Amino acid sequence: MEKRHFDTELNQLNDKILTMAAMVENLILQSVRSLTSREKERAESIFALDREIDQMELEIEEFAIQLIALHQPAAGDLRFIIGILSINKDLERIGDHGVNIAQCTLKLLDEPPLKPLIDIPRMAEETIKMFKESIESFIAGDVDKARDVCRSDYVVDNLKDQLFRELLTYMMEDSRVIPRAMSLILVSRNLERIADLATNISEETIYIKQAEVIKHCQGLTQR
Repeated sequence: MEKRHFDTELNQLNDKILTMAAMVENLILQSVRSLTSREKERAESIFALDREIDQMELEIEEFAIQLIALHQPAAGDLRFIIGILSINKDLERIGDHGVNIAQCTLKLLDEPPLKPLIDIPRMAEETIKMFKESIESFIAGDVDKARDVCRSDYVVDNLKDQLFRELLTYMMEDSRVIPRAMSLILVSRNLERIADLATNISEETIYIKQAEVIKHCQGLTQR
């Protein structure tokens, strides 16, 4: 009876982290959309979404710690809970990066666009794809898919470097555009960090399923 009750609680923990992941995905989508469509209201709404995510993080952390204290799980169950705690922290940090993008958007809205936004939407698309696939790999316990997420990180890195080089040219030609260019560079850096955190989630999936510790996707990334 006790084991069945514990299994039910593990399922509840799993449901909570998936709910949080959906909230985080929505925040990222809304923050990027606020930039590309230049919507002040949408950008400002990000802060309320982030507060909800912060509260959810605390709830999940407390629940997970209670499970460890009450049931003293071992082996696969313990790895699952520890993995959830790590993913929980990664999701909260992803939300923070979405907030940073919204803050950059609010600054950029005070001035005319510096350039057509082409690279950032592409970068955002790749980043969101990585995030979604990292969550899908976790849900399915798909280690191969988790490894694929790690290997795809170079795509976002390359787009960030490409955007930086282009914006550097703009700044060298006209120092007046430096504040706008720097805001766009910060957006790209936050997207890159989200992609990095998506690889962290994939690493946790590998740890949960195979008890294999991979740091920074070493040995997996293709460039």
